[in-house]
Amino acid sequence: MRQKTAIVTGTSSGFGMLCAVELARGGFKVISTMRNLDKAEPLLKLAQDNQVSDLIHLHKLDVTSALSVRNFKDSLSEFEGVDVLVNNAGFAAAGFCEELSVEDYRLQFETNFFGLIDVTQTVLPIMRENRSGRIINISSTSGRFGFPGLSPYTASKHALEGFCESLRLEVKPFGIDVVLVEPGSYKTNIWSTVDSMTLDPRSPYFPYMEAILDNLKDEKDTHGNPLDVAKLIARLATQRKSPKLRYPIGNGVKMNMILKTILPWKTLERVILKKIIKK
Repeated sequence: MRQKTAIVTGTSSGFGMLCAVELARGGFKVISTMRNLDKAEPLLKLAQDNQVSDLIHLHKLDVTSALSVRNFKDSLSEFEGVDVLVNNAGFAAAGFCEELSVEDYRLQFETNFFGLIDVTQTVLPIMRENRSGRIINISSTSGRFGFPGLSPYTASKHALEGFCESLRLEVKPFGIDVVLVEPGSYKTNIWSTVDSMTLDPRSPYFPYMEAILDNLKDEKDTHGNPLDVAKLIARLATQRKSPKLRYPIGNGVKMNMILKTILPWKTLERVILKKIIKK
């Protein structure tokens, strides 16, 4: 039997880096991609510590560049097939709609949504011809629940959720599974954009955004270990039975999903705003 191959995007840090190593630990040959290969050192060190360096194959890939994706597609010819794709590359843009440009939203979608589709279209013919494969897309609790000050990120993840519902139905007859992993808040650097925001005191939203950032800082101690998400992804990649569509994971995530289902929106918004705006 040939060795199974997995592609993981955005592996320079966070979920992607941990996931690449966990898959390698599970025996996968891992095509580990990132925009800047100069940032590969943490991944290589972690792979060495786990004695899986020979299973990690670095490839440059900018999911927002059609040329980069095309070059990556050409490089796949050196591998016998693709069994698992983990679409992890992404970032979180923050700010209030009135003060953001449409270009801010476009940039968010280029990575979190359109880039993901481009990479998915690259591997689908390979999986379809083999009549097997698993596409695991890293969504977020923000894909099911909107929060103030994060509308670009939230919108991109909501779009991803709808896309995956349709895609799963399209490719299921070809033996391909599509899965959504929906993490809550974890100790990764995806929120670095939020943390490094420079607030303008002249903005009418200044007190509101300040309250949101204070709330995020207060909750940092409750953020989960990202290794738990990586282990879930590795388990989904290897389990024999067909996985479900959605896997929410993280502190309070499942309860939030339940509350959104059973509570009227008017009640939810009152609870959320009261929590953020404590005064």
